Amino acid sequence: MIIIMTPGASDVSIAAVTQRLETMGLKAHLSRGIHQTVIGAIGDERRINETGLEALPEVDRIVRVMRPYKFVSREGRDHGSVVEVCGIPVGGQQIQVIAGPCSVETPAQMEEVATAVVAAGCRMMRGGAFKPRTSPYAFQGVGVEGLVMMKEAAKRHGLPIVTELLDVRMLDTFLEYGVDVIQIGTRNMQNFELLKEVGRTHTPVVLKRGFSATISEWLMAAEYIAAAGNHNIIFCERGVRSFEDAYRNMLDVTAVPVLKRETHLPVIIDPSHAGGKAWMVPALARAAIAAGADGLLVEMHPRPVEAWSDADQALSPTELNALMVELRGIATVLGRTL
Repeated sequence: MIIIMTPGASDVSIAAVTQRLETMGLKAHLSRGIHQTVIGAIGDERRINETGLEALPEVDRIVRVMRPYKFVSREGRDHGSVVEVCGIPVGGQQIQVIAGPCSVETPAQMEEVATAVVAAGCRMMRGGAFKPRTSPYAFQGVGVEGLVMMKEAAKRHGLPIVTELLDVRMLDTFLEYGVDVIQIGTRNMQNFELLKEVGRTHTPVVLKRGFSATISEWLMAAEYIAAAGNHNIIFCERGVRSFEDAYRNMLDVTAVPVLKRETHLPVIIDPSHAGGKAWMVPALARAAIAAGADGLLVEMHPRPVEAWSDADQALSPTELNALMVELRGIATVLGRTL
């Protein structure tokens, strides 16, 4: 069960609810967001006197949640949540395409990227300053310098940035340099200490699915972030590992309707890491939007053959433009906009 407080609820009212739960033999878990405070009641819910709780000052409503992921569950909600990124909605009617290179390379490259992203009609830019690579000898990214390059190019074009956080020790640096959306990659989906620390911020988080994670495990990973107070979470399906070797990963499009049933949070898809080849990306992107995804995370490089990492899966600016035209048609059919 969760107790949802009215916006701006006072500490006195929150303490009163907490104390009432404790007198009923339950533990109260406080999750304080920017706009709303939610108190989770942990224990034997049969002991809860709902009438007594609802009568307490500044209690908005009480929702019984049977799922183990109480804060991210869709139970008790009539509609999905929208995560705002610098005023841009992720979720709801408008579909977002976040485009940019696998890795940040040079200031000139990032300027070209930002120009191409805006020209294609995308509203956010992605890029990797720190790169988790299978081989310790592969290119690992340009680090903090990359954050500066990406942020400066994005600022000139009015674009929020999405970039991956690998190490909890870099979280303060990400916040200092104004990262707009923190991406938690597939390898860190169950790095619970990292999830808890990101949960203590209010920066939107893109949570990618682990290589072999079940949907339940993925939802519980999101619960770590939400339970710490950050409810600005965006799920990102990027393909799971299978026996097939004809493509990089197996895109689980089925995850979109399943997540839409289980959680109120928005869901996007990364077709680039799923297929692993640029020629596959448009088909997977079209399937994702048709299945109900709220957006895409797409790799684009001004000159893919020169990319320092993942060159095979990056679209060119021309290919991104063509894809956006196709996606607008699908969005229109579904009664959505791009």
